[in-house]
Amino acid sequence: MRRILVKSALNKHRKRDSWFLDDYSVNPYSGCSFNCIYCYTRGSRYGSSEKGLAIKANLPEVLEKQLKNRARKGEYGIIAISTSTEPYQRIEEKERLTRKVLEIALKYRFPVHILTKSTLVLRDLDILGEIDERAVLPDDLSEKLEHKAIVNFSISTLDERVSRVLEPASPSPSERLEAMEKCREHGFFAGVSFIPVLPFISDGKKALDDGIREVKRHDGKFIFVGALTLFGEKPEDCKTLYYNFLKKHFPELIPRYNRLYRIHSQPSKEYQSKLETLAKRLCEKHGVGYKLL
Repeated sequence: MRRILVKSALNKHRKRDSWFLDDYSVNPYSGCSFNCIYCYTRGSRYGSSEKGLAIKANLPEVLEKQLKNRARKGEYGIIAISTSTEPYQRIEEKERLTRKVLEIALKYRFPVHILTKSTLVLRDLDILGEIDERAVLPDDLSEKLEHKAIVNFSISTLDERVSRVLEPASPSPSERLEAMEKCREHGFFAGVSFIPVLPFISDGKKALDDGIREVKRHDGKFIFVGALTLFGEKPEDCKTLYYNFLKKHFPELIPRYNRLYRIHSQPSKEYQSKLETLAKRLCEKHGVGYKLL
């Protein structure tokens, strides 16, 4: 396992993310052992998993200095953990790097938004509960959000067979839903990001209706729905890997994907608009919030 040193641990966004409401992000690891085929970091400007997983050995010390300085200036904001890696991949059981990040966030009273596919997040409900009580939200969010710890489980499909191929080292979709329900039982603001949904596989009306119904059944409080991004042409890039998946499992869909991703890494704005309209309507139907606000 590689151990690397970092100069910075806290990424400050130019502007707050309009979906996840984070002003900052922290990625405790570089690379990811979950190896999701569609991961946008494969072939994008955000990095690649080809060098394998690395532990940011000095990240807690660097983060402590950065958050202490931000807190001293009153520059509070939600920290997304994580945006380009899985914070609760298997190595976290031993390294406890994500937990150290949460301990530092608690010390300086920063709210957090956990983005995960893992059930290991349940280990840290104790410290997340303290963050939820003690953290400081930015002034413009303080009257809009009731919680300072958000737990967000990523699911792309409820089909266990498809999930095993695309997300080979991740807990199953049903395990993630059960973990979300346990978060809700402990009073956390928890929900699901159907990001990315898979065109012509998990983005249709029935598939989304089934998914949103399951989130509601497990008491999820919010849902995000977002399109699949496909980057790159190299063998290790997500577009190449995903097309290999299609060739093996859904060859009949390739012409439709070719039209949908003709010249861009994302589907057309028309597709994305229709997807969002459908998602909002189905969330309203099932009584689940769409996004956080």
